[in-house]
Amino acid sequence: MNSLISSPGAGFEAPFEMLHACHERVHQRLRTLERLAEHLPRHGADEQARQAAADLLRYFDIAAPHHHEDEERHVLPRLRALGHAELAGRIAADHLQMGAAWATLRAQLQALQAGTAPDTATWPAFVSLYRAHIELEEGQAFPLSAAACGAADLATMGEEMAGRRRVVR
Repeated sequence: MNSLISSPGAGFEAPFEMLHACHERVHQRLRTLERLAEHLPRHGADEQARQAAADLLRYFDIAAPHHHEDEERHVLPRLRALGHAELAGRIAADHLQMGAAWATLRAQLQALQAGTAPDTATWPAFVSLYRAHIELEEGQAFPLSAAACGAADLATMGEEMAGRRRVVR
């Protein structure tokens, strides 16, 4: 299990590509979580496991909340304006459910960092929830929202996304 993960990149000048690249990074972290669940019964809370837990905590504590905020500020309002309030509502509800699931997983990963191998029984549900959510966004929400954006909308979206992360462009 290698905790060094390459990350797909995209710039803030292409905000929907940036959102997609974030989804790719989420998929990488979900695969790490699955490998970690397989690793723990054989090796326990060894250094590799603790490093993987640290990577997962860092990503889901920092990057994932930014990503969800980007969607809630830029994608969901467009979906509602386009008459897709149900889709926007489902994505918002997913964000809440993922936040609650993360709180449980976060505590388990913190325990792992401290040297205690956690029960991984709930991890597959976390992975499934995130994968289904990404599929919904990539398949429906992003294409609908992106089609409604002009160049000025995309520039503003990218600037706001960068600003929330304090990135100088």
